[in-house]
Amino acid sequence: MLGAPNPVELPDGGSRQEFGALLRHWRRHAGWTQAQLGAAVGYDHTAVSRLEHGARRATPRLVRQLDELLGSSGELTRCHARAESAEGDRPALPPHLLRPPLPPGAGPVPAADPADPCPATLPDHDVQCPLHGATGCHLPPPATALALHAAFCADPAAPLDTDTVHALAAVLGAQLHSAERALRERAVGERGPGTVIEGTLRAVVARLADAPTRHRRVLARLAAEYSHAAGSLRLHGGRPATAMACFDRALGWAALAGDATTQAAALSDMAVLGLLDDDPAAAGDYAREIRRAAPGRPWSDALATLGEARATALAGDIRATVRHIGRARQHLDRPATVGTEDHVPWLAPAALRLRVESGSSAALRDLAAATADPRLAHRALTAATAALDLLGDGRLPAARTMLTVRAADCHLCADDPHTALATLAPVLDGAPLPALVRHELRGLRDRLTAGADRWGPAATEAAARLGAAI
Repeated sequence: MLGAPNPVELPDGGSRQEFGALLRHWRRHAGWTQAQLGAAVGYDHTAVSRLEHGARRATPRLVRQLDELLGSSGELTRCHARAESAEGDRPALPPHLLRPPLPPGAGPVPAADPADPCPATLPDHDVQCPLHGATGCHLPPPATALALHAAFCADPAAPLDTDTVHALAAVLGAQLHSAERALRERAVGERGPGTVIEGTLRAVVARLADAPTRHRRVLARLAAEYSHAAGSLRLHGGRPATAMACFDRALGWAALAGDATTQAAALSDMAVLGLLDDDPAAAGDYAREIRRAAPGRPWSDALATLGEARATALAGDIRATVRHIGRARQHLDRPATVGTEDHVPWLAPAALRLRVESGSSAALRDLAAATADPRLAHRALTAATAALDLLGDGRLPAARTMLTVRAADCHLCADDPHTALATLAPVLDGAPLPALVRHELRGLRDRLTAGADRWGPAATEAAARLGAAI
């Protein structure tokens, strides 16, 4: 049962909170309100509130004023000196980690929709607890989580306690579920989840500049997960440049927090963006960084090797691609490391195998399209079918649509346009499609157009429909 808010469960590395508590004590002892004290020293009452919560640094001149006004006989000055000494041992953050990857939004952060159910436990929807990692924890009730999230976003001086951290993670999980539902319903233009995620990310980053040492790691981990989620939504919405900015910043915050799994997720998506940009060298570099971010883990070797397979396929290197795919599958058979913080849903054996089969199908399809080798097309189709079987019904609708399109493309590369068009038919129902699916369809459309003379009017008509869909 939830009781009074608990402090964030990280070692205390400074005493700014001690100064804030002492300031609150002497203000109350003198009978002043925050507004009265703020007016006396030329500050707004919210600034006094931030000082008392340890969320703002006081200048020496201000501390001397407070000492005189409140009659603390130099106690505030001495406490402030201890706080400054502790702060001096804290290295400054790089400037780019103190800025969100997106420009400021208009107006306050919108409230999360109560209709989007918050998870009861973590990990959930690939969101880990910023305090407990993948070990699992219980979250506040939905109404409490939404209220704590709203308070955090509205008031820069609101306390950062355990329940608030859990609430921010719960709201992120709820928004990702909402985004997945929007993709399932083909409502890819929906801005609700993205607006809440990006607004919350700005609120989290605003805390980092003045955060005490014990809060830095948890705020950085929250910023990394929110930034990665924002980038994923931007990528699905067809905005690769801003998606890359979000992934790059997520990488920096995840490194600051020691969060290897979010680093791997961001690097995987950056490798995909390299492929979309027709840049196999960059895609391969990002993939290899996954191995460096999480050395010695079978899952990081599998993801890195798979990314290298995608890159070498785009470069047309058949031998290297087949070798990388074989190694990626071998990594899946290695025993998982027990007792680490890596055990999150998207790294579970079945989910990782789904990623490897999906990536293998894409790499082999790219080779088949470049070489016109039907044997490679059939191998790509086998991998795409295996990925669809692993996916199951009702899960990850965007991934299912993507794999269906890829299977159709494999049939086309195997010179079987009739089966290709039959496989593709459910996708072309006129509804909007995510950007990654539209990118996949462009290659298929080009191949239909190139083979229309051999394949007849049906191919020409399908190419025209694809042109309208993308």
